[in-house]
Amino acid sequence: MAKFSLIPEDVPPVRTRYRTIRTRLPVPESLSIFAALDDSESPSMMGQPPIVWHRAEGFQVWDRWGNKWIDWTSGVIVANAGHGRKEIRAALREIVDRSLLLSYCFVHEQRAELTKLLQSLTPDPEYYRVFLLSTGSEGCENAIKLARTWGLAQHGPRKRMIISFDNAFHGRTLGAQLAGGMQAQKKWIVGEGSTFAQVPCPDGYYCEDTSFDLFLRSLAEKRIEPEDIAGVITESFQGAGVNFLPVEYARRLEAFCREHDIITIFDEVQAGFGRSGKMFAYEHYGVKPDIIVCGKGITSSLPLAAVIGRKDLMAQYPPGSMTSTHSASPLPVAAALASIKLIQAENLVENSRVLGEIVAAELQRIRAKHPNAIGCVHAKGLVGGVLYAKPGTRLPDPETAQKVTDACYKKGLLLTAPVGTWGEVHKVAPPLMIHEKALRESLRVYDEACDQVLN
Repeated sequence: MAKFSLIPEDVPPVRTRYRTIRTRLPVPESLSIFAALDDSESPSMMGQPPIVWHRAEGFQVWDRWGNKWIDWTSGVIVANAGHGRKEIRAALREIVDRSLLLSYCFVHEQRAELTKLLQSLTPDPEYYRVFLLSTGSEGCENAIKLARTWGLAQHGPRKRMIISFDNAFHGRTLGAQLAGGMQAQKKWIVGEGSTFAQVPCPDGYYCEDTSFDLFLRSLAEKRIEPEDIAGVITESFQGAGVNFLPVEYARRLEAFCREHDIITIFDEVQAGFGRSGKMFAYEHYGVKPDIIVCGKGITSSLPLAAVIGRKDLMAQYPPGSMTSTHSASPLPVAAALASIKLIQAENLVENSRVLGEIVAAELQRIRAKHPNAIGCVHAKGLVGGVLYAKPGTRLPDPETAQKVTDACYKKGLLLTAPVGTWGEVHKVAPPLMIHEKALRESLRVYDEACDQVLN
């Protein structure tokens, strides 16, 4: 588990247009806040670089004491349109001033506007219907429910298995973690899960076999027949390492599922709304999912998720039987409308694609300088993964990843604590409205941090 020191130390000052470090880090005056949390909060919420966020705008984050970071987190891939955008704040203010803070399942106008907008973003609007929820985990749970309901109703009790991938992450609730492929996160789950199974993720690094035949062999080894499978759920890119499926693999998976009436679920919670250089990352594969799960970047701010599913799947539950207390709550809906409109109006999907070519090239250049420490780099659009491995092996090296994160933090570049199954991966995910000059500066800082730690 990532652990950052709370002992303030002197660090070299930084002052550029985009970054400022002017105090010791962590800021001595911030320690009482960390102490209060230590006394009052679950420790599970700790583990990030010790910054007390005070303000966030665009692609930058400030604390109260004059320090400023370029943000490579987007608040864990939420602020796609940018932090604190005035258009989103204005949309929220209009709803607050109208005194409409909740609506349960009663209709408000913007709910209809958002469902139509989300429908319009799909490859076939008439094919899909939308269900709004609060979190990505909730969306994945609902997608699993829809797939299994279909399998049982259409084919009987045998068709109930959910297939997912090793090292997958679909959320922290029970069904989402059963579908997840990180075994260490399942130790609390006892007696459930016999109808969930994982197969290798064709990431090309830990799993060198990227053929679809591996998928079929894995099912055979587990004695799972196509007639057993209700649904296959995959992240459009696997967040643990930013691993994209090979295109041919994704297309053969779709064909296999179509042949056997298996529901395809593409988890776009991290991948959607321009992050990969397309509005949705599944578009890179040329497939048409049965269910698309969205979250995070849908609002660039407040909690909201969406399940966009084939209309016959979505019609399985009658009025009042598939709802949630805060489904389509007015404030998140207003934020989503404003955020998506910004992404469209400012052509941020294309900005992600173009700047993503710079990110991919620069990260590969940095890897070439440190081939004994950086095992692989995956990047597409404004999302990248840098995987650290122990010299001469493919064994994960979370300690080195942690040191580079810390070095970046002290130079004014903000990363999340390392991710991946073993904490060996840096995720590169700035807001999509970052411009080239700031992006190149942030890549130089990352390069300097790598040199500092790895040389």
